[in-house]
Amino acid sequence: MTPLLSIRGLHKRFGAVVVADNISLDVYPNTIHAIIGPNGAGKTSLVQQLSGALRPDAGTITLAGTDITRLPIHRRARLGLIRSFQIVSVIPDFTAAENVALAAPPKIAAAMLDRVGLTAHATARAKALSHGDQKKLELAMVLAARPKLLLLDEPLAGAGPEDTAPLIALLRDIRTDCAILLIEHDMDAVFALADTISVLDGGKIIAAGPPAAIRANPTVRAAYLGEDAPC
Repeated sequence: MTPLLSIRGLHKRFGAVVVADNISLDVYPNTIHAIIGPNGAGKTSLVQQLSGALRPDAGTITLAGTDITRLPIHRRARLGLIRSFQIVSVIPDFTAAENVALAAPPKIAAAMLDRVGLTAHATARAKALSHGDQKKLELAMVLAARPKLLLLDEPLAGAGPEDTAPLIALLRDIRTDCAILLIEHDMDAVFALADTISVLDGGKIIAAGPPAAIRANPTVRAAYLGEDAPC
């Protein structure tokens, strides 16, 4: 299978601090690829380089065969690379339907609200929605842009137990439409969702593979998951 996203030799430093050290990885269509690692590992810097918010010092980023390494954010978005953020980015005083309508015509907005299970809340103001429903609303907004690849930075951040399972189910369903590159600290969610996991530490990928292999990897268990992590 041909990768949707290919990263080769990505390097980025800020003075003496290296946040990306020769990173190479592939993300395939209709898969979820998770990036995990301790705080300061370089995860957010990687997403910023992929989205265009931060320019790498060296290396290449290719999306669907197009070199996007030097392209600005808006041109990457037009090619189908869409990012969401850890902090929910909705307009509180707009209704759910109005928020999605910012990204798509009304008919598409209605379809996206239905897709994420928010049709019944279409006329509710975003600030009145639960945190979990606000996360769903943000996903509806990014899906309205018809992404080929979604960059999701901690989509479960702040979600309570009652919200986590529905969000996991929604992300699993979204994979049928586009690929997802996911940063997430909830390891139960990562292992439930990911087809492939790359482990980042000190700007380097120290391991990559399917969830079972990552869970059993002694280096990863010692450095990040903990020796007592379940097998």
